[in-house]
Amino acid sequence: MIISDLEGQIWLDGSFCDWKEAKIHVLTHTLHYGTGVFEGVRAYQTESGPSIFRLEDHTERLFNSAKLINMTIPFSFDELLDAQKESVRKNKLKNAYIRPLCFYGNEGMGLRADNLKVHVAVASWDWGPYLGAEKITDGIKVKISAFPKRDPEAMLYKAKATGNYLNSMLALTDALKSGYDEALILGADDTINEGSGENIFLVKDNKLITPDLITVLDGITRKTIIELAKDQGIECEERKISVNEIFECDEAFFTGTAAEVTPIIQVDDRLITNGKPGEVTKMLQKNYFDLIHGKISKYEKWLSVV
Repeated sequence: MIISDLEGQIWLDGSFCDWKEAKIHVLTHTLHYGTGVFEGVRAYQTESGPSIFRLEDHTERLFNSAKLINMTIPFSFDELLDAQKESVRKNKLKNAYIRPLCFYGNEGMGLRADNLKVHVAVASWDWGPYLGAEKITDGIKVKISAFPKRDPEAMLYKAKATGNYLNSMLALTDALKSGYDEALILGADDTINEGSGENIFLVKDNKLITPDLITVLDGITRKTIIELAKDQGIECEERKISVNEIFECDEAFFTGTAAEVTPIIQVDDRLITNGKPGEVTKMLQKNYFDLIHGKISKYEKWLSVV
């Protein structure tokens, strides 16, 4: 699939245009310097129709990310809520991946951004499981990345900023070339950080363990899984995790809007337990899919019907 060749409508700076006409200039500032913020949001078919999962939470994080890089979004919170809903409607999608993006324009070159216009785009399309449908069921193989490790002083990890993902892309490319499905990135202290674009959970003695938020994104799916675990009486500990712990855990899985809940069955050349998704992972995965498809009434508040 060549994404620029899709048919549909993209919301750009306040109005919709044809998908193929949503273009920018080659000298756009964000293209050169990574000075943008974005979100990944999903809508799912429910009995009430297509519903966007945790739309307000994603949009709030978008605005918070912009503040962290001193960017002022020229639209209101409600305008962007409406734009995302309308993007799903206009493209007649039952299930959708939604990508809001805020970026600086081409009014000038150089690192100064005080004279640049902020542009906002929202695109929606039908995008299946990020790592593949069979991987959601059977699990993935992960390579521990040798690429530069994440330092809490080096980047704004609370911001979902475009420039933050260069090392992630390099780590993932290396993992794929080595025959793996994903990368596992470490912190500067050699503790487990996250995947190239996912949060990670370990399961040990029926307890969840996930890295604290020092150098990882405060994932919305991450928060959702912690809530679902509490519903089942499963404790979740947020702390630093050594590499040895993933080799000794009972289960492991990634979470993210794109990845959803994906089991990890192998790290480097070592299987996690028996090399099959574990029971806690499968239970949380099932509950997550029930939730996003509107089957858990307690969490209907997290679904915005389109």
